Amino acid sequence: MTPEQVPADRRALVTGATAGIGAEFARRLAADGWALVLVARDATRLAGLAAELTGRHGRPVEVLPADLATDDGCAAVERRLAGGSPVELLVNNAGISLNQPFLRSAVEDEARLLRLNVHAVLRLTRAAVGPMTERGHGAVINVSSVAGFGPVMPGSTYPASKAWVTAFSESVDLTTRRHGVRVMALCPGYTRTGMHERAGIDMSGTPGVMWLRAEQVVGEALRDLRKGRSVSVPSRRYRLAVAAIRHAPRGLLRRFARDTRGRDDRHPR
Repeated sequence: MTPEQVPADRRALVTGATAGIGAEFARRLAADGWALVLVARDATRLAGLAAELTGRHGRPVEVLPADLATDDGCAAVERRLAGGSPVELLVNNAGISLNQPFLRSAVEDEARLLRLNVHAVLRLTRAAVGPMTERGHGAVINVSSVAGFGPVMPGSTYPASKAWVTAFSESVDLTTRRHGVRVMALCPGYTRTGMHERAGIDMSGTPGVMWLRAEQVVGEALRDLRKGRSVSVPSRRYRLAVAAIRHAPRGLLRRFARDTRGRDDRHPR
């Protein structure tokens, strides 16, 4: 949509909005004329981004500081989705990865990953699609990963969480689309977002050709949402990779996984 095509009251809520793909969604949607509700843990960074977008595009921007790995954080965003000005688009972008394989990670860290990558996505999607189906329109983009399409990262639980996000989104979309509401899984490959650096993951050995820009990921996601797709995999090279992973014999995938042992903490997105 161009800015003149977006109604004045069209509003999107973006989680994990202060960095990477979430920040790019915020910037792109504001430029396209959307009003915004931005969610992240860091209130100072949220306020700075809101001021930037309001000053540049003149659209209203609400900020909602919340830690979505906690029940209180999820509940705060659920309340906003249920009340106030209606949200027409939810972007569930907040997520984490761990810099330890499963056998060396702490249970508390694994539980936090599941709360943020899985539990929060479930709760916020449910909170959003109820009002959307009553109105007969709306959309949810759940940010997943190509890592969720196959067990090619030994010892990592991040792909398992993203496999759930993709399957969940496809399943819910089968029900909600008949009510005019779309739910789409966005599955990028390696994207320059700062996520790996924040997790302490060394990505220096990853070839440059494998990296995507956040602008490309967001642009293709919004295009695929308009086309009615339930799964979006940005870039042709990653679509080919996903096709190969889906159809490769499991024995071949296991051999590939053994070949990459020692790099099990590298997560696309």
